[in-house]
Amino acid sequence: MFLKILLIFLLITSANSNDYKRGEKLYNIMCDGDAIEYKTKEELSSKIEDHCKNLNEKNLQAVVFYLTQKKSKLKTIQKPLIPKDARCKICGMFVAKYPKWATTIKEKDGKILYFDGVKDMMKYYFDNREKFNQILVNDYYTLNPIIAQDAIFVIGSNIYGPMGNELIAFKTKKDAKNFLNEHHGKKIVKFDKITKELVYNLDK
Repeated sequence: MFLKILLIFLLITSANSNDYKRGEKLYNIMCDGDAIEYKTKEELSSKIEDHCKNLNEKNLQAVVFYLTQKKSKLKTIQKPLIPKDARCKICGMFVAKYPKWATTIKEKDGKILYFDGVKDMMKYYFDNREKFNQILVNDYYTLNPIIAQDAIFVIGSNIYGPMGNELIAFKTKKDAKNFLNEHHGKKIVKFDKITKELVYNLDK
């Protein structure tokens, strides 16, 4: 397996965004869902062998490309500074008062929008999604920024944000499961499974 991974590292320089999307889809289908973190090629090889089953060589290449590109993206994410006068686009609250819950949207023109929680951010997202370049949320435990589309969310827990019930973000499914069990959460959901109805039901 390690030799295959090493060869793939030499090949993926010619891969593109379509390979990334294909690798992400294969990873979600054929791997167990927990985040694969690694420091060396040897460790990546071992983790893929443990977490992913029945990958042929072509699919393995796509998964390796997805994981390496995702790791590179995570390294470049900087925690956005929240201006003291920044107000949530939905409720008008001062976002800097709630750094643990703050989320941001970077629009295609470079403008950054601020929200006091994932719930309000998602309300804006559903009406304006074509404008967005990047969406960042905070991992609940580490407070490190995560690309929202890569995060795992817990809903219905006994932990409340500035606006009550929240979608609470985690980098890994393992952390999300632990939080759900400890805080009586009702459901774990990925970004692309969040619906407008689910978001507005949190206000009820």
